[in-house]
Amino acid sequence: MRTLFTVFALWMTLITSPLFADELTDLITGDAESQKNPGAEKVIEVNSSAQDDKKIQRRLQKIFSEMENLKNVKILTSNGIVTLQGEVNSAPAENKAIQLSQQVEGVVEVKSELVITHDLKERLETTWQKLAKAAKALVAGFPVFLLAIIAFTLTVIFGRWLSRRQSIYRRIAPNYFIASLLGQITRLLFILLGLVIALSLLDLTALLGSILGAAGIIGLAVGFAVRDTVENYIASILLSLRNPFEVNDLVSIDGNEGNVVRLTTRATILLSPDGNHIRIPNAIVFKAVIINYTRNAERRFQFDAGIDANQDLQIAQSLALQTLGSIEGVLAEPKPMVTIEELGDFNIVLRIYAWTDQDKFDFLKVRSETIRQIKLAFDQANIVMPEPTYQVRLENETGIDLKQESKADQESAYPADKQPPIITDTTIDISTDNAIEKKVAEEQAHSDTENLLSKNASQE
Repeated sequence: MRTLFTVFALWMTLITSPLFADELTDLITGDAESQKNPGAEKVIEVNSSAQDDKKIQRRLQKIFSEMENLKNVKILTSNGIVTLQGEVNSAPAENKAIQLSQQVEGVVEVKSELVITHDLKERLETTWQKLAKAAKALVAGFPVFLLAIIAFTLTVIFGRWLSRRQSIYRRIAPNYFIASLLGQITRLLFILLGLVIALSLLDLTALLGSILGAAGIIGLAVGFAVRDTVENYIASILLSLRNPFEVNDLVSIDGNEGNVVRLTTRATILLSPDGNHIRIPNAIVFKAVIINYTRNAERRFQFDAGIDANQDLQIAQSLALQTLGSIEGVLAEPKPMVTIEELGDFNIVLRIYAWTDQDKFDFLKVRSETIRQIKLAFDQANIVMPEPTYQVRLENETGIDLKQESKADQESAYPADKQPPIITDTTIDISTDNAIEKKVAEEQAHSDTENLLSKNASQE
């Protein structure tokens, strides 16, 4: 209740004290400063007479008589000081009277004793006159306004039609995404062109600068708000211009490994060897280190083999190289290589390098078969691959029986009637495994999602 009373009292004060309200308005609009400057710049003459005062008075009366809002203003002049009396219907009318008085030659100072009337009838008449004037201006300018609307609409429609002619943009940019982007830019340019034509017809070209300025500020604010989205979109444009990979390429991006499914305007989709989808934002893809395992058909693999320190290293290396030459899937060129990697605590580590053709053989299968064949060759040549040796000290202080189990207790876990199966076919299949590639191809065939990867685009 106290708050409502305070607001009501403030409102009454503003109504009953127009001078205070006008000063507040002047403070906001800056009119007060403009009123004081004209008088402050004048030089006060030494010689002044009653004739000069009458001239000032007659001149102001003629000026005020031509203005509807100032006809009832009474003018008193003495020694170059003009006093304005009477009633005006608004604060702008009072400010106008003071400004005109200050502009007359010989005026030293202007004193305003004008009263702003709050007569309802007069206010309604003034408002009605303004509305009638605005209505007349609207009717007079309606044909031009209608022409501006028609020009803007036709320009926008033509721009939309032109933006959908993808065949034109595909000649400029073979990439589908870039061609679509050019169409969107064309449509935006025609919207701006239509806006310029419409504002020119309405003689409001100055408004265009304000609109573009406001749009720039709003665009800047929105850009900061959706910075990640904009960054992904720009990265999508750059990745679509020069593709770092193709569909079904096996790649590693930021530690994520999988076959490429598609490149969209926001992310790159991979299919992992486990069959899971991996979605990586394009901003990360653009800045990440990308390993493309598919781009080069020949790929090298490696593994370590430990042998006893008492073995002849040269014989072990020669046997490993001879074995590599006899394994299907291991290429003769580039040549395989066996190096001594390190001297361990209980063994010597050999590192074995070999190459395979991924287009003909499966990389993982060839590597697995190579490890098996090397192990088999070392066993047949009695090249020992020792296990770690530890010294264990046991003390029987708890009464626990630490006797060695009998041989009967150490027999096989298989029952007598169920012996382990005997495998007769030891042929290892090292052909290419296309399971993931087939899944990617199926997704491509049954998906209508956009894909920015194109064989026509430049490759990195």
